Amino acid sequence: MGKKSFGRSISDNEAMAYSKHLRTSPQKLNLVAETIRGKNCEQALAELEFSKRRISGEVKKLLQSAIANAENNHQLDVDRLFVAEASVGKTMVLKRWRARARGRVGRILKPFSNLRVIVREREEKS
Repeated sequence: MGKKSFGRSISDNEAMAYSKHLRTSPQKLNLVAETIRGKNCEQALAELEFSKRRISGEVKKLLQSAIANAENNHQLDVDRLFVAEASVGKTMVLKRWRARARGRVGRILKPFSNLRVIVREREEKS
């Protein structure tokens, strides 16, 4: 009894890492994800290391996790990896309020995001 297990959602030459509830808006996180899409992993890590955006440290940790998954779980060559996909999703929003003049309320929205990074091994050129 029980459910059948799902197959891998990604191909054999790919590895994935997923992070939930990053404390930034999806729009701001997508700006950081845009800078690494399609780049070699070494180049993407250097880009994130010197980025001025606050969330770039979390994105760098996630990319390092995807690289480690590729090396340890799927036996992929680290030197040939590139960022195939970096997709951002919206998750919960904390709603807070602040008292304003004449008994009114100012809404404060604190959004959270999800990030999924897929690294792929480049094909050998024959």
